[in-house]
Amino acid sequence: MSLRHIGVRWLKFNAVGGVGIGVQLAVLAGLKSGLKLDYLLATALAVEAAVIHNFLWHERFTWADRVGKSNWSRFVKFNLTTGLFSIVGNLLLMKALVGWAGMNYMAANMATIALCSLVNFVVSDRVVFSS
Repeated sequence: MSLRHIGVRWLKFNAVGGVGIGVQLAVLAGLKSGLKLDYLLATALAVEAAVIHNFLWHERFTWADRVGKSNWSRFVKFNLTTGLFSIVGNLLLMKALVGWAGMNYMAANMATIALCSLVNFVVSDRVVFSS
């Protein structure tokens, strides 16, 4: 696989992820500010909403050229790898940034998303959507 091909896939991954960030922040705001849920529970649910969104678009756009396993199998693998990493990473970092450092929950969530994205790309490319 050429460096150019990886670069194009990285751009697609980030385009999907950018919209996924919007999904995650909207769900987080709705659950935390609207429904008054605890910020950690709201974060976990918001991350899962983004994971579902991102999987659907990665399957059809980012890695559309890689046919193989069933959608259900890939979805389970995506949730058990990048989804689980995102939820655990987000919860740990949110606890540190919001709970201990007193950072605004929305700003902290943006920082956690940025920190998790590179690992998620590699895991998705090498494990979930591998040829």
